[in-house]
Amino acid sequence: MKEIVFYKLSSGKSPVEDFLDSLSSNEAQKVTWVLKLIEELDHVSTKYYKQLSNADGIIEMRVQIGKNHFRLLGFEHKSVFVVLTNGFKKKDPKVPKFEIKLAKSRRKEYLEDE
Repeated sequence: MKEIVFYKLSSGKSPVEDFLDSLSSNEAQKVTWVLKLIEELDHVSTKYYKQLSNADGIIEMRVQIGKNHFRLLGFEHKSVFVVLTNGFKKKDPKVPKFEIKLAKSRRKEYLEDE
């Protein structure tokens, strides 16, 4: 079981909240369901949650609705928290490198500010 935390910019805005607000009601509902799985279960299927290979500890939360694929990236912190840093609609088989780079950059900033 983990607690989900949304990364916040220095302005106080949350990129993940903004992403969730951009989704349709059905899409947001499914994302919320997956977030609850991560919070409530000790082991979550890799269909929904996994560590990205060759991404230096970045995790991927995966949601599929029909042909649409959504991803939230972040990192685990102190084995208790999942800090989600960014979200996007996935269009290609691989997670875009710039999204991974963004998650790493936000992780660094989050840990420095702690």
